[in-house]
Amino acid sequence: MLRTNTCGELDKKDINNKIELAGWMHSRRDHGGLIFIDLRDRYGLTQIVFDPKHNKKVHSVAEHLRREDIVHINGKVRARGKGLENPKLKTGKIEVLVDSVEVIAKAATPPIEVDDRIEAGEEIRLKYRYLDLRRPIMQNRLLTRHKIAQSTREYFDKHNFLEIETPLLVKSTPEGARDYIVPSRVNLGKFYALPQSPQLYKQLLMISGCDRYYQIARCLRDEDLRIDRQPEHTQIDFEMSFVDSNDIREFIENLYKHLFKEVLNIKLDKFPILSYKESMDRFGTDKPDLRFGLELIDVTDIVKKSDFEVFQKVEQVKCINPKKDFTRKELDEYIGFCQKNEAKGMAWMRVTDEGLESNIVKFFNPSLQKKLLEKTKAKKGSVLMFIADKQKNVADVLSRLRLKLRDDLKLVKEKDFKFCWVVDFPLFAYNEDEDRWEPEHHMFSMPKPEFVKDFEKKPKEVIGDLWDIVLNGTELGSGSIRVTNPNVQERIMKLIGLNKQEAEKKFGFLLHAYTYGAPPHGGMGLGFDRLVALMCGLQDIREIIAFPKNKAAQCPMDGSPSDVPEDHLKELHIKSEDIKGK
Repeated sequence: MLRTNTCGELDKKDINNKIELAGWMHSRRDHGGLIFIDLRDRYGLTQIVFDPKHNKKVHSVAEHLRREDIVHINGKVRARGKGLENPKLKTGKIEVLVDSVEVIAKAATPPIEVDDRIEAGEEIRLKYRYLDLRRPIMQNRLLTRHKIAQSTREYFDKHNFLEIETPLLVKSTPEGARDYIVPSRVNLGKFYALPQSPQLYKQLLMISGCDRYYQIARCLRDEDLRIDRQPEHTQIDFEMSFVDSNDIREFIENLYKHLFKEVLNIKLDKFPILSYKESMDRFGTDKPDLRFGLELIDVTDIVKKSDFEVFQKVEQVKCINPKKDFTRKELDEYIGFCQKNEAKGMAWMRVTDEGLESNIVKFFNPSLQKKLLEKTKAKKGSVLMFIADKQKNVADVLSRLRLKLRDDLKLVKEKDFKFCWVVDFPLFAYNEDEDRWEPEHHMFSMPKPEFVKDFEKKPKEVIGDLWDIVLNGTELGSGSIRVTNPNVQERIMKLIGLNKQEAEKKFGFLLHAYTYGAPPHGGMGLGFDRLVALMCGLQDIREIIAFPKNKAAQCPMDGSPSDVPEDHLKELHIKSEDIKGK
């Protein structure tokens, strides 16, 4: 070993000990002939001292050390001088007087600063990711990710789950996002897909008798990117037999309580359960952030009785009531925000000592104004913000406006974590562009028992035995009780437009497996990257992934995706068109 200690552990108990350290030169200071260097590894910083009076030869080596050079030193731990201690560091009460030094590697001048206080632009950080990851903040994020993964495995192991790896080369059955496809050299003209999730295989494992399965799985989807989405991501994937939905939700609620206690030492409250309808009515979204109020208030029945023509002609009018007396300029900015999010506009009313005030109040008689104040419970110094449109648009715009007000008014506390369950989703959603019904989540979810008999007759009304888990307004995962009856599965496939031949071609292996007896089972896929990001106080999952892609699904560091040699393509009988410049 080249070190007896790390750079983050020495303290006063080690004074007078002879030690060895190895690490990167983080910073350097010269004072009256003495050279002070902060030596860094992933555990922390230790101040090392080169004194020409102690060892002139070693001091001369130190004169040529630069940022990010890697050194190995031998020395003696001593107390720092009076008034020179650094309370921000665990090692801040000591320093190491260097007896010998070995330069392991010299470093070129880094193109980015390895310093948490100076953050480079996104592209250059990704291009030199191996340098960016040297920053202490990035090291701590990777450590947190590791701890969450380890604690997850401990929890599943404690509950008798088997960690089973499912294939990465699978049959292409694209539903929703596009598959990444891989040509087969030994089966010319045939292609594998990379898995969007282990969904079908974990259901087959339940049929196989492996009644409790999990894995921390890599999943790949060829879809447009955003801050909480990457072409490849990690999820906590699991499936359980002989359970109902309540069993699964209780199990996962306890998983999250375990993770937050073990990793962050935070005790979580019981997770509230909201129906899909309640969530949409109160928050305008099925991913509600429960850390603050500003719930949506339906005032349609009241305002339609006014003389304000805009409100009379629409399907629904809802409002929210932020507790701030905004200026006219601020209100105009919120109107612009709503219009950018597909609203026709945003009406508003101030609440004052004299009652409601705005350019539309004249269309509301005193009785209607009183009813509005009673329904909204609006107080003096606040504002009512109205959106009027079709029900779907009202929900979408107000949910976005609610989140903007959350950020603008700083309505949430740091390190406040609020989970909730959203249950009773519709099993089917109507795709107006394609004029067909499609699964709300996926086609392997079971309808609630009361809908099984004739769900084809009323697809809009069918409630599925499926649910989402949400944290601070971010969906962490979805789950359901699975279809285990091949007849019911074929009926669902037919309803969403898969005829028997197509269903057999894509999913025949699963349908055939059902005929040999499938236990009742269900499970979830839980977003691991999103969870880690939120536990680190972040939204961008790229900050907690070692080597993420940029917004164009490219890696500036290794140049992927890239061209491949022509002979490789020829071997696969694939021809690539020249599309450069198109």
